[in-house]
Amino acid sequence: MSRLDELSRENQALRDRLAALIKASLRINESLDFDTVLQEVLDSARTLTNARYGVITLMNSDSEIIDYLFLGFTAEEISNFVEMPEGPGLFGHLGRISEPLRIRDLQSHIASIGFADIQLLSTGQTPITFLAAPVLHRGEHVGTICLADRDDGQEFTRVDEKSLLMFASQAAMVIANARQYRDERRARADLETLINMSPVGVVVLDVKTATATTFNREAARLVEVLRVQDQPLEHLLEVLTFRRADGREVSLQELPLSQALLDPETLTAEEIVLTVPDGRSVSVLMNATPMLAEDGQAASWVVTLQDMTPLYEMERLRAEFLAMVSHELRTPLTSVKGSVATLLDANTVLSPVEALQLHRIIDTQADRMRMLISDLLDVAHIETGTLSVSPEPANVAILIDEASHAFQSNVDKHNICISLSPDLPWVMADKLRVIQVLGNLLTNAARHSPANSDINVSAERYDLHVAVSVSDAGRGIPAESLPHLFRKFSRIEGEEQGGDSGLGLAICKGIIEAHGGRIWASSDGPGLGARFTFTLPAFEVTGNVSPFAAPQTSTFPSPKEAGERIRILAVDDDPLTLGYVRDTLARSGHEPIVTGDPMEVLQLMQENPRLVLLDLKLPGIDGIELMEEIHKGYEVPVIFLSAYGQDEHIARAFDKGASDYVVKPFSPTELDARIRAAIRKLEASNQPESYVCADLRIDLNERRVTLAGQPIRLTAIEYRTLAELAANSGKVLTYAQLLKRIWGANSYGDVRPMRTVISTIRRRLGDNAASPLYIFTEPRIGYRMAKSETQEPEQE
Repeated sequence: MSRLDELSRENQALRDRLAALIKASLRINESLDFDTVLQEVLDSARTLTNARYGVITLMNSDSEIIDYLFLGFTAEEISNFVEMPEGPGLFGHLGRISEPLRIRDLQSHIASIGFADIQLLSTGQTPITFLAAPVLHRGEHVGTICLADRDDGQEFTRVDEKSLLMFASQAAMVIANARQYRDERRARADLETLINMSPVGVVVLDVKTATATTFNREAARLVEVLRVQDQPLEHLLEVLTFRRADGREVSLQELPLSQALLDPETLTAEEIVLTVPDGRSVSVLMNATPMLAEDGQAASWVVTLQDMTPLYEMERLRAEFLAMVSHELRTPLTSVKGSVATLLDANTVLSPVEALQLHRIIDTQADRMRMLISDLLDVAHIETGTLSVSPEPANVAILIDEASHAFQSNVDKHNICISLSPDLPWVMADKLRVIQVLGNLLTNAARHSPANSDINVSAERYDLHVAVSVSDAGRGIPAESLPHLFRKFSRIEGEEQGGDSGLGLAICKGIIEAHGGRIWASSDGPGLGARFTFTLPAFEVTGNVSPFAAPQTSTFPSPKEAGERIRILAVDDDPLTLGYVRDTLARSGHEPIVTGDPMEVLQLMQENPRLVLLDLKLPGIDGIELMEEIHKGYEVPVIFLSAYGQDEHIARAFDKGASDYVVKPFSPTELDARIRAAIRKLEASNQPESYVCADLRIDLNERRVTLAGQPIRLTAIEYRTLAELAANSGKVLTYAQLLKRIWGANSYGDVRPMRTVISTIRRRLGDNAASPLYIFTEPRIGYRMAKSETQEPEQE
């Protein structure tokens, strides 16, 4: 072959290689979807070099591998790779290369760098060839493309290396663009969700078209208040009138929106009344500011609208409440004043009986004023979190009996029917306060029930609490009124209370929550009666104790007296709240660990707290997200301490795994009671006593393992690993969970010792990893044991 023919062939090969490179570059630029881009990059790299297998690893700014993609492998091969304890280490080594790497025999190479235990894909007697190139974008290591085993069985050439390196440099920009596009879409979606869920209405108006381009849910609700059914938004904007705080009115009928938007004046927290021609209106606190274009002119306006109706309603209820309190104080004061004036009048001659009657009036009306003032003080203490309760072991039957006797001594027109479960435990209760709650509920039931009707009082065990209910056959409560019954200044409560102070149910709620319990109401509807239920923490009394005997201990022993100091981690970015919680925990005999930085939480969890107190809103992370991070490595109860008392916040916290939710402000007694209830609940769900599966028996109390009746000798760490899996049989324990629980904080994420221990246990039990009977491997996740034959089946 002549030199000319050789050059021609080389040129043709170069043109073919360049064409393939251009084709691959065009292919990876067809989409901005991040997952699609990764798939196309790796597939194009394989095509470009005739490689059979491909892996692309992605790294973050800290040079940590965050993801990887396999192509050309079977599902079983991928599973074997990711399950290998040494796999992450190998991928980490290959993923951090800064120069192209071309290897004739990959198996020999990885053995030389300390990964001799890893067995790669078998291609017969032929060595596995390997080629890798870093993906660099603006000097930052984005990832690595790894290829193995050419289709023609040949080694990767220097031309393959150069082609992959050139392609990797182009792929780096495409991956970076796709990642930025994905991040921007996520950020935009998060922002749209935040705006849409905001309790403040947000509207963005385009200056040129005089139309609304953005409208969140609260703004849409305000619009629905003003517009008639099926009325277009554009029509509403044509007839709307704005009445400003200084009395000026701007009508969009006279001044079109397109002209009004040209006015450069901004609004800051101004109270505006929006009115439509038929007289309907809504008051809002409005902010309006222009968004300027490059030429300095307003391109759009951002308007926020906060509905003032709830504030006006609260002010109206406050005014009604003050009027009611004034009336409730003035009425007995008038009776007292009249009685005293009569007694002091020298011209009035009274018989002893008449004088005694006047003194009784004074005494009765003074008691009435004292009770009202006491209610007002209780509400104040509840709101400031300083309501004092002193829980001690108490018998529910005695509490109900005393409350019913006190009630019937004043009201004799109703029958009290008491029904108690025979196995009721004692409760932790401040006797006088709980009797006060029962008295309020009995009075409330009597007020709304026909004379001589029955009022039913019942009590039964409710998990780790005792639930006490007071029900009547009276007028009932509409479903829409139930959520408002326990609110101070609530119109619903005022109406249901029949003209009294309207504070009774609010006080009941504060007292019960200070005990660590809950209170709620239920009703089938108007005319069908109502049922009020509250819970108190149970207190188990050991020994044969009469249900009507007084307990031997007058007060419940503190943790310090009982020799128990519960280590508790508290997280709150408010220094005042954090100090209050720390002092409360210390006074209660606990061992507090406190931090205002949520980034320190996972590190502090290594100190093994038995319970975590979390604020719902923390800087840089949502409290519920932080709880989920904690639960990935630790089974510890989490109690939220939050000023957000809305039902949706509480429900979301419980749905995600919270043990309890305490609304600020709270009393020290309430916090301590809720902590103890959470700890008792955790201890009540402790490990089972034994594990049984086929021939395997594990006595978790005596730390004994037998197989077909023969004892199995295990080292301490082998037993702890087996016992942990057995105690959680049927559940998958992740690698991270096992490392934390068995090897502790010093494991450094190294799963090799765990893999060795699992292999040893399997060998001692005669268990086969390929077809296991006892210990199952969950690829890329962890291990699980077959469900114990003594374990109760889960409820459907």
